[in-house]
Amino acid sequence: MKAAELFVKCLENEKVEFIFGIPGEENIDVMDALLDSPIKFVTTHHEQGAAFMADVYGRLTGRAGVCMSTLGPGATNLITGVADANMDRAPIVAIAGQGATTRLHKESHQILDLVSMFDPITKYATQILDPGIVPEVVRKAFKVAQTEKPGATFIDFPENVAEMKVDKKPIEVQTAYTSEAPSRKVEEAAKLITAAKAPVILAGNGVIRQGAADALVTFAEMLRIPVANTFMAKGVVPFTNELSLGTIGMKARDLPWFAFEKADVVICVGYDMVEYHPDMWNPDGDKTIIHIDALPAEVDERYIVAVGVLGDLHTSLRSIALKAKPQAASPFKAVRKAIVADRAEYCDDTAFPIKPQKIVWDLREVLGPDDIAISDVGAHKMWMSRMYRAERPNTCIISNGFAAMGIAVPGAIAAKLAYPDRKVVAVTGDAGFMMNSQEIETALRMKTPFVILIWNDSEYGLITWHQLRHFGRPSHIAFKNPDFVKYAESFGAKGYRVERAGDLLPTLKQAIADDTVVIIDCPVDYAENMKLTAKLKEMKSPL
Repeated sequence: MKAAELFVKCLENEKVEFIFGIPGEENIDVMDALLDSPIKFVTTHHEQGAAFMADVYGRLTGRAGVCMSTLGPGATNLITGVADANMDRAPIVAIAGQGATTRLHKESHQILDLVSMFDPITKYATQILDPGIVPEVVRKAFKVAQTEKPGATFIDFPENVAEMKVDKKPIEVQTAYTSEAPSRKVEEAAKLITAAKAPVILAGNGVIRQGAADALVTFAEMLRIPVANTFMAKGVVPFTNELSLGTIGMKARDLPWFAFEKADVVICVGYDMVEYHPDMWNPDGDKTIIHIDALPAEVDERYIVAVGVLGDLHTSLRSIALKAKPQAASPFKAVRKAIVADRAEYCDDTAFPIKPQKIVWDLREVLGPDDIAISDVGAHKMWMSRMYRAERPNTCIISNGFAAMGIAVPGAIAAKLAYPDRKVVAVTGDAGFMMNSQEIETALRMKTPFVILIWNDSEYGLITWHQLRHFGRPSHIAFKNPDFVKYAESFGAKGYRVERAGDLLPTLKQAIADDTVVIIDCPVDYAENMKLTAKLKEMKSPL
């Protein structure tokens, strides 16, 4: 068979369901081979959208999402989404066609050294120079992408190699095994927890990646220790659980921060430093830190580990919980009480344009515990991270490692393909929406109904927020939007415009019931951004 046909069979061997991408001249052999494959190729309008789809598919399922482009500009368009997946620890395999090997050594049309370009933003990047190595390259790409900590891998496939004949078969898939932590480390961690006066748990994205949310809840409940989660770990402990301190990650003293201020022991579980630097929660470097994860801790002067428990999270948490003595009563109950009150403060607010707190409250009211909200990047991301009361892991998707704008709409397509029975809402600013709004057509063609909730302020709201904080005046952040209702209708989607605060909840319900792609144009009052900044500066400890 052709190397391209073997390549597709290797993808089938990895149980690939979808490939997101755009066909090109240099990947035509792979595209033709896909016609005889059960793998569904999702044709997108931009390679960045394809990479974001693979990114969100990977983080939701734990299986590597796959995106594909042609060479040159097609491949460079993948870069933002691939970098986002890699820094956010989402498994993804990116594939690019390439010119023939006979012209890679010289100046030639659309030729770039793609392996060197992708190497800094992936865990593994390689080029297929011989058809006989196709099975090994594909197997390694998926194994590396999916192994903790997951991330991106890249395969460069020259067009003449894709045409060559080969007599090989795919390599058997073997799942990587995470060992158990040494009993000595478990004992050390248990002793520190037993001796702690005011411990707190910081739960990171690794808890979700390893499917250890239930184990974490059991651990926290057995030892009566409260839990704060990072942006990407929302839902690892249900917000309704009395031990939940909600989300920590704002670059300011928010309510959960006061628990860390008083804590003597911080138990970091699946914690990724890329999300929330220890400078923010351990500024004096005086906390006793227990690091529970699959891999060793990153080196940082504010993250000096007293004991590292490295291994399978389920086993580590269970083993420590059985050996440590529970707290007599859960500490920081006053912080928990203040957080619950804060989230509900604007639930009945009627001001228009609508306050961010009210938008998040109404969205939470219409979505079930397993439904999925995909947040884009912008001012709304800060409000979703802080205010959205997640009940399950992977139900509030927030890019917070690389934090790339434009992820919400393509991400919602991937979410709906991965979980067609769940409601999906793309929560986006107007700026982020316009970056990949062309994928609305992709969504309609793929029959993936979801709601796009646009927070409309006609400017780059998060940048305005930073500019006002630093300089007291905005700079070059304003733009004009199209009529979003007409824009939706031009694709064959539906569109609604919110005219008053009381309209949002019924409009959300109607949009979900419409069972198609729906845009909701919702004016937002971002004066609340600076009010929140002032509130956090003046916030008194509830303890």
